[in-house]
Amino acid sequence: MINAPLTAATALAAQPLTSQAFAPYGTVIAMPAGKGRPINDGNATRFDLLDDMRLDAEGGRPMLALFRAQARRFPHEVAEMERHTLGSQTFVPLGDRRFVIVVARAGEAPTSADQLAAFLTDGRQGVVLAPGTWHHALMAVDAGDFVVIERAGSAVDCEVCRLREPGSVRL
Repeated sequence: MINAPLTAATALAAQPLTSQAFAPYGTVIAMPAGKGRPINDGNATRFDLLDDMRLDAEGGRPMLALFRAQARRFPHEVAEMERHTLGSQTFVPLGDRRFVIVVARAGEAPTSADQLAAFLTDGRQGVVLAPGTWHHALMAVDAGDFVVIERAGSAVDCEVCRLREPGSVRL
């Protein structure tokens, strides 16, 4: 959905998601080049994508969840960010579902939109956010289901900050 009113906030143009551009924030999940390896008597092909997700800090364990997201309207205001310092967080669309991921580098909380970057997935890409990466909540362009892998544990692992100078994401 497009055509929400644009505020005076800093405009963030969502750029195409690439592994190189997203590297400071985490890892892009996409079908790798190459043949993979045959499994199950040749009835399937296995592609190993990632083996270094951090989910076990302070007694944490991996948790698999399903998020059913409504499509957001764009431009979309970005006034709040969150981070998880004890583990990575992964978002993978089920089906062809585009989403925007708004991020800021790990470290001090961002205070303004000019410290943020926005990426638009092609609908078949997922992302793994590195521990401590600041990010906006799931921002679906296309409504649908997303698999989320994150850390579960007794220690709460979600810090939220409000931006003093909000931004607005445009597609």
